[in-house]
Amino acid sequence: MTAIAVECPERPAHRDPNVLRWLGAYTASMIGDSVYFMALAWAAARTGSASGTGLVLAAGSIPRALLMLGGGVLADRLGPRRVVIGSDAARAVLVLVLAAILVLTAPTVGALVAVALLFGAVDALFLPAVGALPPRISTPGQLARIQGLRALAARGSSIIGAPMGGVAVATGGPSLAFAAAGVLFALSLPLLLSLRIRPLAEPETSGEAAAAAKAANAWHDLVGGLRYIRRHRLLGPLMLVIALSELGFVGPLNLGLILLSEQRGWGASGMGWIVAGFAGGAAGSALLLAVRGRVPRAGLVMCLMALVGAVGIAALAQVPTVALAAAVAAFVGLTAGLAGALCGALVQTAADPAYLGRVTSVSTFFTYAIAPLSYPVTGAAVALWGTGPVFAVSAAVCASGGAMGLALTALRRAELPR
Repeated sequence: MTAIAVECPERPAHRDPNVLRWLGAYTASMIGDSVYFMALAWAAARTGSASGTGLVLAAGSIPRALLMLGGGVLADRLGPRRVVIGSDAARAVLVLVLAAILVLTAPTVGALVAVALLFGAVDALFLPAVGALPPRISTPGQLARIQGLRALAARGSSIIGAPMGGVAVATGGPSLAFAAAGVLFALSLPLLLSLRIRPLAEPETSGEAAAAAKAANAWHDLVGGLRYIRRHRLLGPLMLVIALSELGFVGPLNLGLILLSEQRGWGASGMGWIVAGFAGGAAGSALLLAVRGRVPRAGLVMCLMALVGAVGIAALAQVPTVALAAAVAAFVGLTAGLAGALCGALVQTAADPAYLGRVTSVSTFFTYAIAPLSYPVTGAAVALWGTGPVFAVSAAVCASGGAMGLALTALRRAELPR
């Protein structure tokens, strides 16, 4: 018998070489993302146009919103590993070419917008596919642990990537930073190519659902995937929980914290401590899942953490000091991080294999395409009513997701595989 990690169900994910190869590739790509966005922001700023800089930074979200669901269809048709490898290779080539161009000429708004659009289009393929890979590299009982490892990698990548991008820009300008990002994307490719993909069980669906899973064209694939989610006893409610949580969470925890820090006179350093507190709490929840591997009564715990985390969001606007705000942010990071990781694991274990890419694309769509739409609403609402009422409303939106989950028996009693 050969010692293939994916054939050993009892092997924990953090000791599985196959999972660790995936984790290394994912981490390299995420650090590359952070370096890329740092380089893009500085290159845009050097054009000298404030409006042009905003346009460059916003451009990438357009193709993500338009193409994300199509990326899920592609992942199901071609396989997530193939799509992840192709999209990471495309990102590497794109930013390396841009780095070479910037050595020869100064950046222009038009060129940077074009790159941001192309990068966003490739991201729309990468994100659903990379999210659909975990069930293909390990066993169902390890998915919660893999979600914890993935969250740890994401937090660590942000901590490492932003300073790395800043040092690269300070040393050699945006061209060096883009080159560093391209190298990081390229480094993930050998790890991805070495992954051992385990065969998935056949879908539990039959009849009309099975036919939809094997539709003749991409449009029918997409419609069939959305219909499958809507009719699923667990996935439909989970998507609603994700949508409500993201809409209530993203605005106050990104733009809202900046406005709160300005109003309280805490400044950028205070904002940094609050963000660090949130990151520390989120890392703690990720570490808990990575070590423990399974949380009993996962659906119930997920809903309760969403409710408790919502209380923390409302409290953030009421605390008087930076230290207390950082402590509350750490609490929100811990509870929201645990709820999010459990939600991701439940989505991946509940979805039939034939639909996994499309299901992942829908959950990712809410995070990367719909939730950012709350930014202008949050800003306008804070200008009219202040941070306290806006944070309270946002917390109520988050809490409604948890409350809805508790009211639905299928979600409240959902369990992760042993």
